[in-house]
Amino acid sequence: MPLETLTLTLTSSRPVRETGVQLRGFFATKFTEYELLHQHVDAGRLVYQYPKIQYKVIDGTPMVIGINEGAEVLKEIYDQYDRITLGDNTYEIVERNITLREEAFGISHQILSYRFITPWLALNQRNYERYFRLDRSRQKNLLRQTLVGNILSMAKGLDYVVTSQIRLDIGRVRHRMRTVKGVNMLGIECDFMVNFAIPDYLGLGKSVSRGFGAVVKVKNL
Repeated sequence: MPLETLTLTLTSSRPVRETGVQLRGFFATKFTEYELLHQHVDAGRLVYQYPKIQYKVIDGTPMVIGINEGAEVLKEIYDQYDRITLGDNTYEIVERNITLREEAFGISHQILSYRFITPWLALNQRNYERYFRLDRSRQKNLLRQTLVGNILSMAKGLDYVVTSQIRLDIGRVRHRMRTVKGVNMLGIECDFMVNFAIPDYLGLGKSVSRGFGAVVKVKNL
């Protein structure tokens, strides 16, 4: 299935020190009329669905990804500001780069390799405790099952019906603690191989709209 993606990359007057959390806050506050930017409807009720707009800061560079109707929103607002305020810092925007693509999404006849370039929040409180009681082999099995589930959830949120088995394996796992909404969470960094096409920078797992779980395709591992 083809997905339309729009990648908005902002070049600022100096490297950005904040994260996708603050970047999301800027856009959500400035453009409150666009529900997809903040995933809230009237009375502040949160919309629980795969986010069509996702915010990342990669190596000090802010990036916003729009998917399908999210891409249409970004086309409307991408140039309606000259600076962004993230936390206590304001950054002048000196250049905007827009990349619009139609990309394959879904079950692939090939095994494709990916890498998490931002920590993957794979575990909730319940399976976090279970995870650390397991040996390394069983930990990897739990992560494998979780990642398959994350891909299925993403597919459902993007109206793609998975009709074949997802085959997936995970490479070496690294643990990174991250704070989300004041709560310490375990972030996972790893490579993985799967028979499923995912456009670059889309997120998997929890808090993907805030930049967590972003993946990019890599050469075969």
